[in-house]
Amino acid sequence: MSDPPLTVAGCEERLQAEFPALRLVYTAVDAVSGRSPEPVHDRLRTMSNRITGAVAVQLRQEPVPWAYRVFFRQVGIDPDERRTPVEQIVLDRLQAGGFRSRNLLDDAITIATVETGVPIVAFDAERVEQPLELRLSHDGELLGEAGRPLSASQIVIADRRQAVAVLFADMDPARGVTPQTSRMLLCAVQVAGVPDISVEEALWVATEIVTGAA
Repeated sequence: MSDPPLTVAGCEERLQAEFPALRLVYTAVDAVSGRSPEPVHDRLRTMSNRITGAVAVQLRQEPVPWAYRVFFRQVGIDPDERRTPVEQIVLDRLQAGGFRSRNLLDDAITIATVETGVPIVAFDAERVEQPLELRLSHDGELLGEAGRPLSASQIVIADRRQAVAVLFADMDPARGVTPQTSRMLLCAVQVAGVPDISVEEALWVATEIVTGAA
């Protein structure tokens, strides 16, 4: 399988000025979710065996997970109260006694995030109007079709029409992947201190799993 074509989302000027390294990188993938095949279950089991309590404690000190902790603090989130995506996934593994298979897409996101430290979010490609953009929310803006009010100046992922997700938080349920989805947008968030190759690898890993190429 060839490497998937990657697109860098636009970033609002005032947001880019404050966080010059902030990027959203995404790729469109023809794939459906559903039950994971046995090779993905095997991969989850192998990964579970590598994650111990000591590894989980050490994880936050590694360069990529640490970079997201720093970014969380910069935007006013305490990462010890609301954990970064990779830390939350590892904590869930410790509490559950292993990585539990949920569906092919969620399993792909789990594997890609644990292996690279880079968080991924997925949309139904037919339910968003590309290109995507990172920007600050407007006064009185609502989140997607769900219509949840947004606080002013939250960092959001937006399509041509409106905000479709709050960065590292809520997504408009109407834009997410469903059993009827046949084309996905896999999106990776990059912050200062995270190398390009880590972001690219996260998207490659997730793409290979959901397309059955891994």
